[in-house]
Amino acid sequence: MRISELQQKDVVSVSDGKKLGPISDIDINVKTGVIESIIIQGNGNWKGWFSRGGEITIPWKDLVKIGNDVILVRGQILHDTLESS
Repeated sequence: MRISELQQKDVVSVSDGKKLGPISDIDINVKTGVIESIIIQGNGNWKGWFSRGGEITIPWKDLVKIGNDVILVRGQILHDTLESS
């Protein structure tokens, strides 16, 4: 499978069924050649895994299944609820 094929699939959390978005990048260990994580361009409203600067980094071990149209991931993603004071 090519990276471009992965980037065309939507990433979906199996814990809550939320569509997280497409893969924007991947993190590869250059010493081993192994994919360590996928990076999703988030909207900045997600917490969990490793969120930074609007990106969500999901460890490769948390991928459950790569299907024809979607990539299923496990892990807790919580929507950041903003309350007006």
